[in-house]
Amino acid sequence: MIRVLIADDQTLVRTGFRLILDLEQDIAVVGEAADGAECLRRVGREDPDVVLMDVRMPVLDGIEATRRLTDAGSRARVLVLTTFDLDEYVFDALRAGAAGFLLKDAPREQLVSAIRQAAAGDALLAPSITRRLIERFARPGADAQFAPFEALSAREREVLTLVGRGLSNAEIARELFLGDATVKTHIARMLAKLGARDRIQAIVMAYESGFLRPGSGGS
Repeated sequence: MIRVLIADDQTLVRTGFRLILDLEQDIAVVGEAADGAECLRRVGREDPDVVLMDVRMPVLDGIEATRRLTDAGSRARVLVLTTFDLDEYVFDALRAGAAGFLLKDAPREQLVSAIRQAAAGDALLAPSITRRLIERFARPGADAQFAPFEALSAREREVLTLVGRGLSNAEIARELFLGDATVKTHIARMLAKLGARDRIQAIVMAYESGFLRPGSGGS
């Protein structure tokens, strides 16, 4: 059973998500929160697998709540809820450790699928949207660290470049003429070398370091 916590300051939004998720036999809504601070308390008590996290909430916003969960080593996977796909707050949430994001008006099937993917440990990369979002807001900083990327093998660099284009494991396998298991191994090693939690954090790091550049698809 996938345990889900819904954090949104709008009662109707929380109720709507609960009604949808209550219809799924493998998903259980274990709690609701109306602000980020309450979300942190409920996560501590309910130990959810997935948190649906609104960005704009009173007391403590969703970005800071996500950052605190990440820093605390919470196992909960955060899916950010937003009304606009190209929103710099969403990028900040991804940078803070969110596993992906969803538009609030996403179809029911997409919501349920996203929760299952997040619970399985996958980062949600809606290829076109997530890449546009990261390309728009991620810029190399003065303290950008390129060194971790130098530790990657040539193949791992190829894989990271394709991950940055939003390709799935199966698509990367076809592109590089590799088996799915081999791609998974390369991605696991790449994430370990970078110290990245998941694919999204690796992409953010790659753009902010200058390894990937907007519009180039590679270093």
